[in-house]
Amino acid sequence: MTLDDYRIECRWSKNELARQARIDINTLNRAMKGIPVSLDTAKKLASAISNGLGRSIHWQQIEGLNIIK
Repeated sequence: MTLDDYRIECRWSKNELARQARIDINTLNRAMKGIPVSLDTAKKLASAISNGLGRSIHWQQIEGLNIIK
């Protein structure tokens, strides 16, 4: 599932996902477009989604999420 799929499953707006992950909305938008983000950002997103869904989601499970190498 993509970030947007998880966001919808959590019933969150983009702003809410960014708030829950404690990241800037611009960073979230970049991640959703497939632009590489830091590993820290990826982990924050996965943690927020995990909390929102009540189950463990690892950043590697988020399709299209690219990490800066």
